[in-house]
Amino acid sequence: MIQHSLNWSPMPSPARPPRGPKPTRMDADQLLDAAQEVFGREGLRAASLRAIARQAGCDPALIYYHFDSKEAMFTALLAKRFPPLVEDLRRLADPADERHTALRLWDVLGLYHRHLGGDPGLRGLIRGEIVRGAEGIQELIQSRVIGAATQVRALLEQGIARGEVRKDLHTLLSTFFLLKLQLEILDVLPVIAPRILGLPPEQAVAEGERAWLQLFWRGIAADPTAPLPPLPAIHD
Repeated sequence: MIQHSLNWSPMPSPARPPRGPKPTRMDADQLLDAAQEVFGREGLRAASLRAIARQAGCDPALIYYHFDSKEAMFTALLAKRFPPLVEDLRRLADPADERHTALRLWDVLGLYHRHLGGDPGLRGLIRGEIVRGAEGIQELIQSRVIGAATQVRALLEQGIARGEVRKDLHTLLSTFFLLKLQLEILDVLPVIAPRILGLPPEQAVAEGERAWLQLFWRGIAADPTAPLPPLPAIHD
């Protein structure tokens, strides 16, 4: 009886199911898509890896297979989004393109629409981090933004050399104004268009871009009285 009692051991308890999301295979692009949503909604400082994992539907530990911090994710996100835009702008600024400068600037607005038009959170995040971001993040964003703006500035300088753009134009500031208002059009018009303009958002953006290019061109043209070349109905 005593020996039998000494050999007795309790039955093992059934294992409890793990809490939290089940481990899910995630590639880096899926995680970056989730990070973009969280960064756009909460900002870089307030965002957390846990919130990004929740958005992606995975365990937070899986993020560390690809990124060691949210800052690393933000850096990778910029590296993913900006190079395609810069490459398209570089092709557009090729001096071999002999089209009228106004038409090439119209295509610049189209490229920004195509690459950034669907990401209001990302646009707002970039603007906010340029102004309020931590040291290192500001410089990173500025380098990406400047890389894109440099191509547009080169296009304006070609317009001066061809006699289509004013010789006294400050090309860097003009580039800033051109792109800054384009981003405002993408952000604001879809919100106010139905109430104020009575237009669907997409139509309001298209008409806003056209009106902005017409106004901008009159300010920089060597001959503001010359007719503006016909602009395509939509961005190709």
